[in-house]
Amino acid sequence: MSPSTPRLRRALLVLTAVLAAQLCALTPLPAAADASAETAAPAETAVPAETAASAAADGPAGWTARPAGPGAGRDARPYVYLEGTPGTALQDRLAVTNSGRAPLTVRLRGDGRAGAWIGFAADTVTVPARTRAEVPLALTVPPDAVPGDASGEVVADDGDEEIRVPVRVRIGGPTLAALTVEDVEISGGTIRYALVNRGNAMLRPRLAVRADGMFGTLLDRPERPLPLELAPGRRVERTEPWPDAPALDAVTVRLRVTAPGGARDETEASATYVPVAPAAGGGLLVLGGLALLGSGAYRRRRTRRGDPEPAAAESADDRQPTTETRPSVKAGPLVQAGAES
Repeated sequence: MSPSTPRLRRALLVLTAVLAAQLCALTPLPAAADASAETAAPAETAVPAETAASAAADGPAGWTARPAGPGAGRDARPYVYLEGTPGTALQDRLAVTNSGRAPLTVRLRGDGRAGAWIGFAADTVTVPARTRAEVPLALTVPPDAVPGDASGEVVADDGDEEIRVPVRVRIGGPTLAALTVEDVEISGGTIRYALVNRGNAMLRPRLAVRADGMFGTLLDRPERPLPLELAPGRRVERTEPWPDAPALDAVTVRLRVTAPGGARDETEASATYVPVAPAAGGGLLVLGGLALLGSGAYRRRRTRRGDPEPAAAESADDRQPTTETRPSVKAGPLVQAGAES
């Protein structure tokens, strides 16, 4: 065999491989053909693949709701964050993305403290298939809002499922801590009172109780925190037990309340403790004595005036002369008998 025969075979093999590679490159894959046909559909607006993937992962299948922003993926804002002073209106936008093949209608509402301050440009929004809609929203901070942090949620509901978007609000402005204790009443072994937050700051009140009687201090409880948070404008009625209250004494009870921020108030109330059984017996004795004194005075007054006796006694006296005249009627015949003899 000539030396050129192996070289010719290798050349034919290389040429065959090159032709096969070119044929594979010219033949489209089925998946790629489907994807290109879907992208070329003119009736729908395409949505990036990462948006559809994040929608399926974060919310109900086919749609999502989140704060509007430059990023549509997971790097978008996790919640709505706003800052303002009481009385101001703050603006933001909510993005609703429909990655499905049919129109989507969602209803929007606010929930929670900050959610109640939100108003939407439209409470019901219809988003076409494969479209993203941005809905303006306005959060108005109430004029009497407490400076600090407030939270809530924006709720998007399609009738079957809902998505909740957190809302965080930082409220600026000076704080005023003011607290009063009112309507103190003492009843047996219970002290009743009311606490009122007169400022614009959240308060955690503390209470001290002291009671003094005729012979010294009866109750002295040092200041202690109460198990409650008092919101601005809130009024809470509470009771303080006093199981060892005195049975007989005149007492003055003083309540002192404080709270962080300089809130402070103090008031007092008085009460008289009297045993029930001795008091009832003494009352009966007093009534009986008054009755005896009144009866004696009435009799003495009638005696001084010379008033006639009661009608029953007078009728008895009227019957006495009738019985006394009967002997004189019988004496007549005796005198006549003496004259005849």
